[in-house]
Amino acid sequence: MGVPFMKVLFFASSDHLYRFRIPLAVAVRGEGHEVLFVSPPDPYAVKLAEAGFRWCPLPLERSGVNPFKELITLLRVARIYRRERPDLVHHFTLKCALYGSLAARSAGIRAVFNAVPGVGYIYTSKDLKARLLRPFVNLLCRVGFRGTRMIFENPDNRELFLACGITSRGESCVIRSAGVDTNRFTPSPEVCGTPIVLLAGRMLWDKGIGEFVEAVKLLKRQGVIARFVLVGGCDPENPAAVPRRSLEEWAKTGTVEWWGASEDMPAVYSGVHVVCLPSYGEGGANVLLEAGACGRPVVATDVPGCRQAVKPGENGLLVPVRDAEALAEAIAVLLKDPALRGRMGARGREIAVQEFSEERVVRETLALYRELLGAKWPAAASVPVS
Repeated sequence: MGVPFMKVLFFASSDHLYRFRIPLAVAVRGEGHEVLFVSPPDPYAVKLAEAGFRWCPLPLERSGVNPFKELITLLRVARIYRRERPDLVHHFTLKCALYGSLAARSAGIRAVFNAVPGVGYIYTSKDLKARLLRPFVNLLCRVGFRGTRMIFENPDNRELFLACGITSRGESCVIRSAGVDTNRFTPSPEVCGTPIVLLAGRMLWDKGIGEFVEAVKLLKRQGVIARFVLVGGCDPENPAAVPRRSLEEWAKTGTVEWWGASEDMPAVYSGVHVVCLPSYGEGGANVLLEAGACGRPVVATDVPGCRQAVKPGENGLLVPVRDAEALAEAIAVLLKDPALRGRMGARGREIAVQEFSEERVVRETLALYRELLGAKWPAAASVPVS
């Protein structure tokens, strides 16, 4: 008997689905099941369709708080779920997970997986708005996630949700990161010339961009010769977005270079010497894993997500969060010692391959599907991931 046909629905932003979940979708399709993507329309959605997957558009404001608009969005999600009747749904990011879970319940879908890459602005920010919204979001999550399977990318975030009463140990697990493509992100020798320190990611204060800029100013006052680069696009929908005018002003004054978003991150990593992520909190810290796969040493903050990707003294250095002086000191250590950078970069490659490969993430995720669905999703002899 062949593998029974099932319909699997993935719901998230298009960029998250395309950048991190295509390998999982390919593996699901390779086992004989249909895959449907649901996401807001944007350029990445076109790429999902070009990869041969069916895609359903859904307008979604990631930071929307207007109750009427959000109710309309939830009703649209529920209408899609009732029309498509998927056998299994897998949601990514907190808002999509919450709305998708409520929609799945209304449609009678029992196989519901919620992946929470990071807890985001609501849980990491100290802003008054975030503190006021947090109890309300906790309540919604307790209701919405009841009876679903929760997947976290680091144990710290799982413990946070357990402490808030949002999930239980029996209904949650950790799959560390979304995985890194170690065939695409590969090591290369350091380039000659002035060393470059990179901070890559969305241009958000929560990524520690403010502390990075302050650290750069400290290093320049100390006479350290290096180039300091930001790579990533603006995210005006996010309450923690760094204003474009600030980025342009820093670039104009020569404090840091801002290269904008890049579609070829392996090429970016190959041209830099140190990768820095002074974040306030991450899910799987993909930037650090990609940097490690490319053989680059890293400096990161000792916070959820980052600490699982960095083995201090082996593949990089950890510093206290929101501490520009400690960040500057750690960057200086690596800038002054090419041999240390080489050793840490080589170890970073080993860790990425052994612990954070896409293949491992796909295998562990499919195992969860089989655990819940049993004979409806039999084990496959092999798992294609590309």
